[in-house]
Amino acid sequence: MRLRYWTALAVTGSIALVVIFGKGHPEKDAAPLVNVAPLTFEPKEQNPDQTDKADDVVDARAPALKNDNQDSAIQDAEVTFSRAVGVGESLYILLAEAGLDAAIRAGVAAAIGSEYDLQRLKPGHRLDLAITPDGTLQTATLEVEDGVRIHAVFGDGPSVLTIPPALDTVHRAGETEIGSSIYAALEAADIPTRFATDLELVLAGTLDLRSALGGGEHLGLVWREGRLGDRVIGEPIIDFAKLDLGEDRYEILWPQDGAKTTRIYKNGQHLLAFEQPIKGARLSSAFGPRTHPVHGSLRMHNGVDFAAPEGASVHATRSGRVAFAGPRGGYGMMVEIEHARNIRTIYAHLSSVEDTLKVGQQVSSGERIGRVGSTGTSTAPHLHYEVIVGDSPVPPLTDTHLPQLGSGPPNIEDDPVDIPTARNTLARLLEQQGADGPSAQN
Repeated sequence: MRLRYWTALAVTGSIALVVIFGKGHPEKDAAPLVNVAPLTFEPKEQNPDQTDKADDVVDARAPALKNDNQDSAIQDAEVTFSRAVGVGESLYILLAEAGLDAAIRAGVAAAIGSEYDLQRLKPGHRLDLAITPDGTLQTATLEVEDGVRIHAVFGDGPSVLTIPPALDTVHRAGETEIGSSIYAALEAADIPTRFATDLELVLAGTLDLRSALGGGEHLGLVWREGRLGDRVIGEPIIDFAKLDLGEDRYEILWPQDGAKTTRIYKNGQHLLAFEQPIKGARLSSAFGPRTHPVHGSLRMHNGVDFAAPEGASVHATRSGRVAFAGPRGGYGMMVEIEHARNIRTIYAHLSSVEDTLKVGQQVSSGERIGRVGSTGTSTAPHLHYEVIVGDSPVPPLTDTHLPQLGSGPPNIEDDPVDIPTARNTLARLLEQQGADGPSAQN
């Protein structure tokens, strides 16, 4: 959730909303047909505990937080104008139809445009306005793709926020036998094909999935979908995989939204657990040579990438001392932490570093050190995470040096119920499966 504020100023002889851009000057216009309070507002302080809890969950389906003024405005404002965008129409056309003058239209468009690119406006998007009987604009809400709403509140606490839709979480399961291609097998079984990439990334360094598959392997999966009615919103999220590979069985438990540990089992025995810096995040790039997404050439990728929304909390994976915090070339905004035994961890492309974080400061395992961003050489918000032993980068998921420092994830073998529970969930969902495809359960 992003929250932004702007300034409302009075115009002589009438009240108009004027949005200030950089060092520009407000333009005077005709008397508005709709009034907006002529006051200047400062951002309200959020409750740190509430902010931490919201940011620690990496899930596009998480509900947005709203302050008291926003809650009241959303609940009490009565929509008096509502219309869907037609073919070839702009937001300005709808605002003019609602009776707003040029100054107000510009202000509302600037407010909503601060959260949503109005060039992406499409037929079917809907504008709702709440205007009081005395002509005062209270709220403007633009519903865009997938039920997401851009909500602008005017009055005593003008603000703009993006409100994700309230989605139902549906658990699904599927199974397939792999033939010539894992992608083809998933597609044929009506299972999201992107799960092939999830499997390859999580097993990288443990098992070369592409070369290991020869045909005839059995794969079972459990995943989650966010739904708005009958529509699937966003990407599905894989939770459990069971792969029968010859005489071996690999089972993988991905972290839930509030957890940070991914676990891999082989033949029922715990094989590997790695703690990641972001709760609930999914791997998006593995350690090793790859075609660079920006430069296009084959380069060594010295860490792993976790896909996460901008602003998600990034946590230290082990206790240590801050060696560097700030911008550094292609890494963008980053934090480097020194640990015992000449081990370092790097957290790069951050949008920000915690204000209290200083070079030389001791940090604890799990302590928040920054927030996800897309600074430096980056194409989208994500976290680049490195583990360096001596002067050499090592595969963060499979290297054993960092886990030996302790103060990391709990002993997985102390919690043996996870795998049996996951197996039972897979079996139960598959048993409920009809003839038309994978099963589903709320």
